[in-house]
Amino acid sequence: MSERVFSAPGRVEIGGNHTDHQHGRVLAAAINLETVCKARANGTNLVRLQNAQYGSDLVDLSDLSVREDEKGKSAALIRGVAAWFKEKGYAIGGFDGTVSSTIPPGAGLSSSAAFEVLMGNVFKGLFGSDVSALDIALAGQFAENVYFGKPCGLMDQAASSFGGLVMIDFENPQQPTVRNIPYNLVGYQLCVVDTKGDHADLVDEYAAIPNEMCNIAKHFGKSVLREVEPETFYQNIAALRGYSDRAVLRAMHFFGENDRVLRQGEALAQGKIRDFLDLVLESGQSSISRLQNIYPTFGINNQEISLALALSEQILKGEGAWRVHGGGFAGTILSFVPDELRDEYKNRMRSVFGDNSCYFLNVCQENRPLDTVS
Repeated sequence: MSERVFSAPGRVEIGGNHTDHQHGRVLAAAINLETVCKARANGTNLVRLQNAQYGSDLVDLSDLSVREDEKGKSAALIRGVAAWFKEKGYAIGGFDGTVSSTIPPGAGLSSSAAFEVLMGNVFKGLFGSDVSALDIALAGQFAENVYFGKPCGLMDQAASSFGGLVMIDFENPQQPTVRNIPYNLVGYQLCVVDTKGDHADLVDEYAAIPNEMCNIAKHFGKSVLREVEPETFYQNIAALRGYSDRAVLRAMHFFGENDRVLRQGEALAQGKIRDFLDLVLESGQSSISRLQNIYPTFGINNQEISLALALSEQILKGEGAWRVHGGGFAGTILSFVPDELRDEYKNRMRSVFGDNSCYFLNVCQENRPLDTVS
């Protein structure tokens, strides 16, 4: 069989900071950095993969059980995606492949989700399964949660699998609504700044956000905040303070952010770029003052994200927009930089956070079509 080329892009989070785990809305975009696999079916049950970044993997698809020795490794993602395909009745098989990627690991651009979606695309393309973009995203999430051992929502995989700039509504998390949003950001550069913050010991900080939001929801007999009416929440703030003021503030962030995603999508679709950018700034301010995911409570002396946001405000001089990107506490920020300030922004950020800290990106419209290469 001919060798084929498959790809899957990384992603950025445009709006909807920490809303997905409460079944809320997000705005995300696939980007022009991608993970690529050249693959050929080999007629066996073995997946033999050479990865330029992580070495080789050998996965026997005749055993699709969860393996503890693979937790945290790419082999777990291959096996997990294959297990999901088989469970749903989609065809799988062995293949030989080589993987390369332009997505920098650890930069908040979803290199792992891109790899999961890539594996789904390979199984689909080589073995003829009529599997949807949503199903491939679900397979990736399953692999990461169950086989890789990392809890995650579906935003990263969905953005990579669908491509373009999309609004994803997780009201039904197993069947989310995905809608492509038209946009025209001419005059602005999309930029992710990696502040190189230390992600160690952040598990409790990340877990506290959904836990506190869910505690507020349980007060009303609901499991997540999406099931609570905002008006009911605001009428009961005095009673809710018993859970902690931070929990109340984080719930306020959810209700504001969930509505803000709709307004961001409308502004983009109508070509109202300044309105959209103002909403990005509003989102970022809510993450600072309500969600409070800018620095960990135990690390107040190391505030890389706070510094990057303050520098962005100073450099961009009221133009463009900037916000925390992704989980927060350490990692990246997202900025919309006017064309004329690109060089100054890049140079200033690199002088503070290092040469490999500033990534200017384009929105990728869709996954690359399958190509026969030999």
